[in-house]
Amino acid sequence: MTGLFIGIIDTIICLGYNICYRDMTGYLPSQFINVSSLIFIVNLLLLVIGIIYFAFIKVFGKRDVVFIMVFLLFTAWCLWKVETGHRFDDAHLNAGFHGLLSGIILICGLSAAAIPFFFHSKSFERHVL
Repeated sequence: MTGLFIGIIDTIICLGYNICYRDMTGYLPSQFINVSSLIFIVNLLLLVIGIIYFAFIKVFGKRDVVFIMVFLLFTAWCLWKVETGHRFDDAHLNAGFHGLLSGIILICGLSAAAIPFFFHSKSFERHVL
C-alpha cells in the first residue's frame, strides 16, 4: 500500500514537473512522455517497487540500507543511460527530452528509495494508510 500511495503522489508531482518543464523550455514532442504514459507508468512502477520491497523484507529482513542503496544506484544508472541516449536527431529536441525524462526518473528514483522510510513511519501509517 505504501508503494501505491507514493505512486499516486509521484504521478501528481511528475505531471506538475511535465507541465512546468514544457512551459519553461518550450519542449513540445509528446509521443513518449505524455499525461497518459505518466499516469499509468509511474503508478505501476511504484506499485511494483513496493512489491519488490515487500519481497526484499521477507527474504533479507530489515536491511533497508541495502534496498535504499540499490535503488539510488539504479536511479543513477538510469540517469546516466538517459544522458548517453539519443531520441532525436535535433540536438535541441534531444536535450529537451533528456531534461524531461531525467527529472521524471529522479523523482521516481528518490521516491522508490524513500519507500522504507514511509513504510516504517507510524505517522504515515496512522494518517495516510
